[in-house]
Amino acid sequence: MNYFKKYSVIIIAAIISMQMIFLQPAFAITLGEEDEMSREFMRVVLRHYEVIRDPIISDYVNEIGNKILAVVPQQPFKYRFYVIKEDTYNAFSAPAGQIFINSGLIEAMESEDELAGILSHEIAHSVCRHISQKIERSGKIGLATLAGVAAGILMGIGGAGSAAGAVVMGSAAAGQSVSLAYSREDEAQADQLGMKFLTDAGYNADGLIVILKKIRARQWFDSKDIPTYLLTHPAVENRIAYIDSWIQTHPKPKNIPAYDPYNFRRTTTWLLATYGNENKAKKTFEAQIIENPNEPLLQYGYALMLEREGKRKDAVSYLKKALEKRTFDPYLLKELGKIYFLNGQYAEALKTLEGTIGSDDPEAQFYLARCYLEANRLDEAISMLEQLTDIKQEYADAYYFLGEAYGKADKQGDSHYCLGIYYKLKGDIKTALFHFNRAAKLSDSPFRKQRTEDMLKDLKKDKDKEDKEKEEREKEEREKERKKSGSGTRS
Repeated sequence: MNYFKKYSVIIIAAIISMQMIFLQPAFAITLGEEDEMSREFMRVVLRHYEVIRDPIISDYVNEIGNKILAVVPQQPFKYRFYVIKEDTYNAFSAPAGQIFINSGLIEAMESEDELAGILSHEIAHSVCRHISQKIERSGKIGLATLAGVAAGILMGIGGAGSAAGAVVMGSAAAGQSVSLAYSREDEAQADQLGMKFLTDAGYNADGLIVILKKIRARQWFDSKDIPTYLLTHPAVENRIAYIDSWIQTHPKPKNIPAYDPYNFRRTTTWLLATYGNENKAKKTFEAQIIENPNEPLLQYGYALMLEREGKRKDAVSYLKKALEKRTFDPYLLKELGKIYFLNGQYAEALKTLEGTIGSDDPEAQFYLARCYLEANRLDEAISMLEQLTDIKQEYADAYYFLGEAYGKADKQGDSHYCLGIYYKLKGDIKTALFHFNRAAKLSDSPFRKQRTEDMLKDLKKDKDKEDKEKEEREKEEREKERKKSGSGTRS
């Protein structure tokens, strides 16, 4: 079958599917059940991987995702975008509008167009509710288990397909055949719709081809290191050909507003230097800074690597060089002020960080608040940390130091409440429960008491689930040992 005929079939199928996208699909799970699955899905993700909650990274990825969502018809869920600290090339959409992308895939990108291309494709999967449509109600498999199966396949835990699902779902669903991986038809539909979202949002569609070719090249470079994306998103080769054909037949919109490439480069520099493989990151920055010794972002990235190695004095030197070219850059000032703070140079830190006031960098606010806390300027520290946690509700460390500031101000109920949130975000349910129980006893605010009670109910449910899962795993292990022991006796 030639390419034209082959892709004509895919395009026709995609067009037919698009006509049905916004109709209520005839599948069993409801929106409420899908939302319940999304919470369980997130628990599975957090059990196996580290989600990067750094606001510099998460804010940027969410900004790009929301820019694409601005051209998408109204959705039944609030979309959320997460970066997983993992080197493998992968991205996937989970139930109820949760979009995940691995840090390794972002590190491989060279433009915002590439990131937008991947996110638009995953958003299209969510809009079409591809995963949800594959789930059929079963008396033998509950929603929690189905969430585990989906997570296993999409994250590639233990490999692709049913084996991946089995790693996550355990014996409760052993022997059940649940096919949740995307089909070629799903990919064609998501590409067709995703390309429209991408270009309507003002991005160059070539970016998606560029990143797909990098994914393909990684497979060719080492066949043993097959990116998870190729396992969960089939037919990458065919998709490249189709997307290229789509670009050729769709003229680029005129008067597309340009975006600043600096934000992408700054964020990916921070990601590689702070969360990337240390040896790889160091070699990358050392090689690039030799070629471009006066490039501020490379000086910034190299300074971050030096700071990571504990060489703060050298890091300060490179940051000052970068500031000679970008004097008022709040991110450079933040990093310099942060190093001063960590060195105990609080006066220098305060002076430098006050130069970032008015910027949208939450970490700058965080360290400025800590400067106020060190200077015992409690009202200013509390005010700034309250503002920060109102806007960045998953900024765990901000809650910790807000709890410390409340404690110094003798507001013990508020202190324990903030520490409860900190440990909840860190996944330490036992310690979170301790602090929320203390907050319930000590809080003077009826509103705060009610919020605390709500938190306690949710956490107790999570703890019950954890305890049950632990009990099931221990039971499985005992059963395996019993069978092994019995087998050895017979032989």
